Amino acid sequence: MTTRKTLLTTAAVAAIALGLGLVAPAAANMAHQHIAGLGTHEAPLDIVRQATDLPNAIGERGAQTVRVGLETAEVIGQLADGATYHYWTFNGKVPGPFVRVRVGDTVEVLLENHEDSMAMHNVDFHAVTGLHGGGHATLAAPGEEKGFTFKALNPGLYVYHCAVGPAAQHIANGMYGLILVEPEGGLPPVDHEFYVMQGELYTEEAFGTSGQLTESYDKLMDEQPEYYVFNGAAEALTGDNALKAKVGETVRIYFGVGGPNKTSSFHVIGEIFDKVYNLGSLTGDVLPDVQTISVPPGGAAAVDFKVEVPGEYLLVDHALSRVNRGLIGKLIVEGPEQPDIFREGVGEKLGLLAQ
Repeated sequence: MTTRKTLLTTAAVAAIALGLGLVAPAAANMAHQHIAGLGTHEAPLDIVRQATDLPNAIGERGAQTVRVGLETAEVIGQLADGATYHYWTFNGKVPGPFVRVRVGDTVEVLLENHEDSMAMHNVDFHAVTGLHGGGHATLAAPGEEKGFTFKALNPGLYVYHCAVGPAAQHIANGMYGLILVEPEGGLPPVDHEFYVMQGELYTEEAFGTSGQLTESYDKLMDEQPEYYVFNGAAEALTGDNALKAKVGETVRIYFGVGGPNKTSSFHVIGEIFDKVYNLGSLTGDVLPDVQTISVPPGGAAAVDFKVEVPGEYLLVDHALSRVNRGLIGKLIVEGPEQPDIFREGVGEKLGLLAQ
């Protein structure tokens, strides 16, 4: 059996095929790859999904059949420097793959539960109109493969997650992702699109403990996480994984909250969102000039803004104590200084400015 499946839309398949001199298939099919091991506490996997890991825009194409492949795999990943955790994942990363379709597409979902899993898993897509969002149809024991087909009726940005009970446990361990259902004609183009999701981890050990960390069911039930994370791990979207752009470029962040319990007050320090697609709605009126957005667990939103001043911008939840529990990302903007917009210092004599 195959052990990892990667989403490809027809457009992506066609682009790869043209680049390789191959003939693209008629339908959007899956490329099958193997997860390179499940990791150990001595050699943990990098479970962080980079914010740039998402398919290109669909835009003007017509409706088609798209096949989505997911593998539920329980892996040992690096949570923080010197600390590992037993994650439950879709396709070996947190969050799961960014699924991109358009309204009117027929979507075939194939889910395989890795044979070495300890638990049953499934997937519930909030974009689905149908029983349990596909959760009942994809309930799979270790080594099983299940599937279902749905029509993408409503454009929007939606969460998907494992819904096997207790669902909060499966989600807290990393089993969540986003599906974007583009409206007909697509979204307005931007220079950069990023994929960011917030989650919580509940460990027996206190935040900052080194070694092999274990999940705490009691803390989960009490809604008292030790770690808050963007894209799976503490400070995951910093360093080499920081988001990057140049002065004058436009940015869109597809932001979701896996949870399972905490609402996010998402904010980029030093920026104002020019457009907010509130609660993931892509066809309603956008909100202009917004400082901070509120996104509930199991919810999503998209934000657009233009970066006009170079520097290092911080992605945070404005419940700012969470920064000290791992929840921080960075957007690095390069380019010439813009003193007409922002500069350090003021006039030579403060007294003159006050008069």
